[in-house]
Amino acid sequence: MYDDILVPTDGSPASDAAIDHAIDLAAQYDATLHALYVVDGTAYSTLEAGSEIVVEALEEEGESATERVTAAAADAGVDVDSTVTSGTAYRSILDYTDENGIDMIVMGTHGRKGLDRYLLGSVTERVVRTADVPVLTVRQSDDA
Repeated sequence: MYDDILVPTDGSPASDAAIDHAIDLAAQYDATLHALYVVDGTAYSTLEAGSEIVVEALEEEGESATERVTAAAADAGVDVDSTVTSGTAYRSILDYTDENGIDMIVMGTHGRKGLDRYLLGSVTERVVRTADVPVLTVRQSDDA
């Protein structure tokens, strides 16, 4: 039923909860898991100095986040492809889905906090409303 499952990650506890579900589903369906981290440098493009440093730090964070997914998937015997890309988060998730034949997206219900959440809305909500494939949303437990 599912051959390719996408789990977008931002390194937050909410995305960690989604990763556990995505790995379980990928193992159950013998699917390939795709880990995606999106660096949204547009939020920092107005900085006069240092925006390159911020973007580099976000790219390193993305590599770390996707490596955690890769390690967890390997422990479960699940094949994984990991990607760090740049762009607007929800748009990049949808584009990746289309370009890679993704059958299902598994996402945390809440990710990063702060002003961006209020100005731009929830990335998960935008993906749920516009994706052409099923989207499983995973709520972070109160224990995390």
